Formats: sequence, C-alpha cells, structure tokens
Amino acid sequence: MRKTKELDTVTRDEIYDHLAQVYLGKRKKADIQKKRQLNAWLVINVGITGLIFLSVFYGLTAFLTQKKEVLQSQVVYALHSGVIQISYNFDGEFPPEKKFALTLPSVDPTRYENLRFSIRAREEGSPGVIKVFVENRQREKASYYVRDIDLGWKEVTIPLEAFSSITDWRGVRQIAFVLESWNVDQKKGVVLIDNVRFSGSVPTETAALEQEQ
Repeated sequence: MRKTKELDTVTRDEIYDHLAQVYLGKRKKADIQKKRQLNAWLVINVGITGLIFLSVFYGLTAFLTQKKEVLQSQVVYALHSGVIQISYNFDGEFPPEKKFALTLPSVDPTRYENLRFSIRAREEGSPGVIKVFVENRQREKASYYVRDIDLGWKEVTIPLEAFSSITDWRGVRQIAFVLESWNVDQKKGVVLIDNVRFSGSVPTETAALEQEQ
C-alpha cells in the first residue's frame, strides 16, 4: 500500500514536471514570438524614421539651393555712393555735351545681368532724355537712351546684353551719363542720379530705352 502511494507521488511529480515544461516551453515560444514582433516593429519604425529624415534632408537641400540661386540672382555691386548731380546749361557757352563718367573699379561685370540706377530731374529743368554710355579698353563703345525723365524718381534697368557692341565686359573702364544739347527738352536744368550698381535680377518694370542708331 505504501509502495503504491510512493508510485502515485512519483507519477504526480512527473506529471507536474511535464506540465511545467510544457508551460515553460509555451511561454518561451511566446517570448520568442513577442521578441520577433518587437524586432519587426523596430525595423519598421527605423525605416519610417529614415524615410522622414531623407525627405526632410532633400527638402531642406532643395530649399537652400533655391534660396542660394535667388540670392545669387539678386547680388548687387555698387558703382557709386551718394547722389550724382549733373547741372547743365546749353543756353550759354557750354560744350554741346555735359558728361559725368564713372571709372569702374576692379570688378567682373559678367557676374551680373543689368546696370541699374534711379534718376529724376529737379525743378530747375528736365532734359527729358539722357544717354548712358559704355566704353572698354579695346575702345568698343555702346550707348542707350533713357527717356521720360521728370521730377519723380524713376528706377531704370538696362540689361548688359543691350550694349551689344561691348564684347569684353571685363575690360570695361567707363560708364558715363551724357546730356546732349541737341537732344534735351529743356536747355537748362539739373539731373539727379542715385544708387548706380550692377545687379543680377531683372525687375518686372523697367524704364523705356532706345538704342542709339
């Protein structure tokens, strides 16, 4: 009888051990499966984070590139500081022309697209028109006329390519503003010119220009 009880105890212990192993096996399997799911989740999140980073990186790169291009297109090089005042009187014994010349410093105009400045006449009188004259060291010359000069400030933009006779802009030595006695509306007056510069951008509104024939 005692032996039978001992056998029953052994059997129960074996059963418990077996059940424990089964339970632990299932739990271990569940832990492995859970770990695999966690790894998969991490991989997916890392992939999503990488895609977001790449999108932000390329978006920022495109933005900075575009901003750089905009800044480059708007680069300005000042040719004269302060307001230029040209007084003229063709009723007296003055020469047939009145000229104000700017000697160019060491600058490469090919980096720019336009010559820009502001201009207006004073109450003493307006010429109505002024000639913009360019000359390089090879003695190539080109001119443009700016018209409709009155008492209000006018922003003038002249594309450099409009001075078609100039083939070497690196050799440009002079830009001049010229009043001609035979081509002014009033024989006596004063012209103000301000903010003369090279510019890289073309505004939507430009002054009316006429190439010298």
